[in-house]
Amino acid sequence: MSALEKSMHLGRLPSRPPLPGSGGSQSGAKMRMGPGRKRDFSPVPWSQYFESMEDVEVENETGKDTFRVYKSGSEGPVLLLLHGGGHSALSWAVFTAAIISRVQCRIVALDLRSHGETKVKNSEDLSAETMAKDVGNVVEAMYGDLPPPIMLIGHSMGGAIAVHTASSNLVPSLLGLCMIDVVEGTAMDALNSMQNFLRGRPKTFKSLENAIEWSVKSGQIRNLESARVSMVGQVKQCEGIASPEGSKSIVEGIIEEEEEDEEGSESISKRKKEDDMEGLPSETQNLLLFLQTKKDHPYTWRIELAKTEKYWDGWFRGLSNLFLSCPIPKLLLLAGVDRLDKDLTIGQMQGKFQMQVLPQCGHAVHEDAPDKVAEAVATFLIRHRFAEPIGGFQCVFPGC
Repeated sequence: MSALEKSMHLGRLPSRPPLPGSGGSQSGAKMRMGPGRKRDFSPVPWSQYFESMEDVEVENETGKDTFRVYKSGSEGPVLLLLHGGGHSALSWAVFTAAIISRVQCRIVALDLRSHGETKVKNSEDLSAETMAKDVGNVVEAMYGDLPPPIMLIGHSMGGAIAVHTASSNLVPSLLGLCMIDVVEGTAMDALNSMQNFLRGRPKTFKSLENAIEWSVKSGQIRNLESARVSMVGQVKQCEGIASPEGSKSIVEGIIEEEEEDEEGSESISKRKKEDDMEGLPSETQNLLLFLQTKKDHPYTWRIELAKTEKYWDGWFRGLSNLFLSCPIPKLLLLAGVDRLDKDLTIGQMQGKFQMQVLPQCGHAVHEDAPDKVAEAVATFLIRHRFAEPIGGFQCVFPGC
């Protein structure tokens, strides 16, 4: 496996060609279209998948922080969903619809600090300790001293935060723990190549549709249905010039993307604009380029993941042993069995957790195959008598 393959979201890029719409029978059906018909990359609102949205206020030393949560369901245990780095709670949208139809439960999908629509005073602090405390504080703010039974489910970075939250006993009513496609060994190996991956991404997008199309065609999200709701939480409209460095990075991103244009028209146009600006002061050139950038490419990433590098080691180092030491029923869902490191391999052989491999998925397992992930989680909940099946759902117990 190459370094670049390992680097996607502190995991790896999909090792197989992108399979848009491979998120299960329902999602796949929406992707099959007749010859000559264009796929619809328009964004879809969260309200098509979640029942309600709430901003939860949390008091701390620096003042009030506001955490965005999306909710569904009214009975049964709470599944508290934590997204991966750079993503948002909206990455759980299609999974939420799938799990709610299979088992009686409540969904709370949380935008972690500096992600999505959550607003915090100290947005620079993305340490595992701080984010784990955030999760505990949100639970306390929502439910008080008597929270309902809660299962933590986290993907990638969110999986690591779920484990840190559980091991620190920050959720007193914790029932179970689920990590999705995050393993300490693979994640630590990927850290060296993560910055190269981030530099290789487009810096900006012309529109939300453009961002959604890129996410599917690049293989970041293989399921178009999920990408249409999820990418809205990953990008934002460009703001004014924050600094010369900020404008330069956006300008360079546009130039890189234009050079890759299949038709070549944008690249030619760019060269003409550069010729026209010859002789102008460099600051003026940068300003003119940035203004053109803002006009043509109004969306950029909500969070600059490259700036969070100092926290990566703390998210993942020691994760396997922390996961194994949590004294609650545990589930590990992986995109490939090659993800297992030594500690988890031994723990799995000793029966310390339930594991299921979901093939033909990229790193965003819960987005690529929401029906399969919902089936696995629902089966786990029913097996441990945490929840009741609904809609005639039949458990399918995996062999591993």
